[in-house]
Amino acid sequence: MPKEKANPKQRSGCPLNASVEILGDRWSLLIIRDMMLRGFRTYKEFLQSYERIATNILADRLQKLMAHGIITMGRDSSDGRKLIYSLTPKGIDLAPVLTEMVLWAAAHEDTANQALVREMRKDKKQFLSVIRQRWAQTTQAANRKVAGKLRSSPDVRQTGRGLRRSPSLRSQRLSDVHARGARRRQH
Repeated sequence: MPKEKANPKQRSGCPLNASVEILGDRWSLLIIRDMMLRGFRTYKEFLQSYERIATNILADRLQKLMAHGIITMGRDSSDGRKLIYSLTPKGIDLAPVLTEMVLWAAAHEDTANQALVREMRKDKKQFLSVIRQRWAQTTQAANRKVAGKLRSSPDVRQTGRGLRRSPSLRSQRLSDVHARGARRRQH
């Protein structure tokens, strides 16, 4: 009798397959890179990245990364309309993987950003330590901003009648666009 698949959403139980299914497209990896190395946290920042990701692909990849627990989404405490994305502990654990991918590409391809590559090569442990420290500081600062508030998963909200799914990124973005349009018409 054949062994059942480990996860019904995955094609097989192979760990490499699971990694590829979650992170196997370039956009997901570039979003994670921008969060780790450039400190990007907003939709607008991701859109302004060098690679010029399309809005529909960005929204899809952010949703996918949230669904897999690699990033979380919350509202900016100073502007409740602005969405802020953060790496989870599961997401920051990808730092060594991305570092090795950068070093591999730099060793075998003609790549830019040699200053970053030299920094990684010089002391990989120190480089990763700085990435984790920066992430911890950002996470602590975000936690202080929402101290005293009920924090829940970005996908699910607690309501009086139990748990309810939050609207999709696309519907949130559309409602933000409609709200901005309404405010402009009032002025």
